[in-house]
Amino acid sequence: MPIRVDLPTTLRHRLDTSERPLIGLWACAGSPITAEIVAGSGCDWVLLDAEHSPNGLESVLAQLYAMSAYPVAPLVRPPSGDTVTIKQYLDLGAQNLLIPMVDSAGQAEQIVRAVRYPDGTPGGGVRGVGSALARSARWNRVEGYLGRANETISLTVQIESAAAVSDVEHIVAVDGVDAIFIGPSDLAASMGLLGQQSHPDVVAGVLRAIAAGVAAGKPVGVNAFVPADAERYIAAGASFVAVGADVAILARQTEALVERFIPQAGTGGTEITEGTPAPRASY
Repeated sequence: MPIRVDLPTTLRHRLDTSERPLIGLWACAGSPITAEIVAGSGCDWVLLDAEHSPNGLESVLAQLYAMSAYPVAPLVRPPSGDTVTIKQYLDLGAQNLLIPMVDSAGQAEQIVRAVRYPDGTPGGGVRGVGSALARSARWNRVEGYLGRANETISLTVQIESAAAVSDVEHIVAVDGVDAIFIGPSDLAASMGLLGQQSHPDVVAGVLRAIAAGVAAGKPVGVNAFVPADAERYIAAGASFVAVGADVAILARQTEALVERFIPQAGTGGTEITEGTPAPRASY
C-alpha cells in the first residue's frame, strides 16, 4: 500500500495560532544550501523569492526540498500573479504564496480564482487539475487532496503601491485573501519617493494598510530590514515581519569583516566591530 502523506500546516494557520509576531528572512541567492542555512536559523518563515532573484521552478523546488527538514513555513513569491505561473508554483508544492504588485480588489479576486480548483460555479476557481502529476498532492498520496486543496494553501497578496494602499480596505475584504504583505520600497517608489522607505508619507501608507488588515481580522506582514521599523510596525499590529535577506546579510557582513582588517577597502568608511548592527538596508 502507498504511504499516505499529511502536508505541513500553512502560514495562515501558524499566524492564527501564534501568540507573537512571526519573524522571517528572505532567501534570494537561488541556492538550496543557502536556503537550508536560513531555514535552520530559528526564524519562523522564509521567503523564497522568484520576482527579484535568480530563481525558477527548478531552483525553487530544490530549495523547498532543502527546507523541508526544518519547522519553518516557506513563503514563495512567484514573479507575477499570472494564472499559469501560479498553477506551476502550486503544483511544485508551494503551499504559501506571496503574490507581488496587487493594486486592487478586482486583481485580488482573480488571484484567488487562480489558486482554487473549479467548482462549477460562476466566478469559481480556474486552477488546472494535475494533482496526480504534482508534488502539491504528493502524487495523489495526500488523501482527498482535490476536495480540500484550499485548506492546504495560504494566499498573501502584496500591497506595494499608492494605488494598492488607496484600495487596501477592499483588498483585505476579498474572500480567499488570507493575509496582506506590505512592501515599503515599491510603495515609496510609487509615491515619487524612491529609496525613502522611512519617509513620513510612506510610513503613513504602511500604517494605513496595517490598520485595514487588523480591522478586517486578517494578518498583515511587512518588509522591515531596519530594526526600528520592524518594531514600529509590530507595535502597530503587524503579525509577520521580514527582518533580513541572505544576500544582504552576506554583503554587509563580508564588507564589515574586510573593513575591520583593511580599512581602505571599505565602501563607506564606517567602522564596524563585532556586535555592531549592519548598515541600514536599502531594500
